[in-house]
Amino acid sequence: MSGTLNKVMLIGHLGDDVKMHYFEGGNSIGRFPIATNETYTNRQTNEKVTNTEWHNIVVRNKAAEVCEKYLKKGDKIYVEGRLKNRSWQGEDGNMRYSTEVHVTDFTFLTPRDGAQAPPSSAGAPSASAPSAGAYTPPAPSQEAPDEDDLPF
Repeated sequence: MSGTLNKVMLIGHLGDDVKMHYFEGGNSIGRFPIATNETYTNRQTNEKVTNTEWHNIVVRNKAAEVCEKYLKKGDKIYVEGRLKNRSWQGEDGNMRYSTEVHVTDFTFLTPRDGAQAPPSSAGAPSASAPSAGAYTPPAPSQEAPDEDDLPF
């Protein structure tokens, strides 16, 4: 395989509300942290141990506005995107580094009470992922399918 792949899929909880930044020309960017947990049992002490990893999430334009409108600290979300590394010089003159997940698709996983539910997915125009637990199977057809209409 000669190609490369840069893909990240995370399910976690927001550590803070979405912080928006608007640019000239109408573009915007939203940033928020997501916490993911790993839990295991220590064999020597038989104690349950939980490790939390924090991820810096970046969403752009319309997807950022949707996230700002519907997400709040503590909500559960599925995000899909690419890793990007940034570096800059801090005010103290030292180099700073950050790894971010630039989102291409997301799905809200926290159920909402009320009639106005958030959209299940946004991001890449062709991507559409159903939100967990929101799928309702179609009602069974009252008519039996005609076996002569099979496409093969």
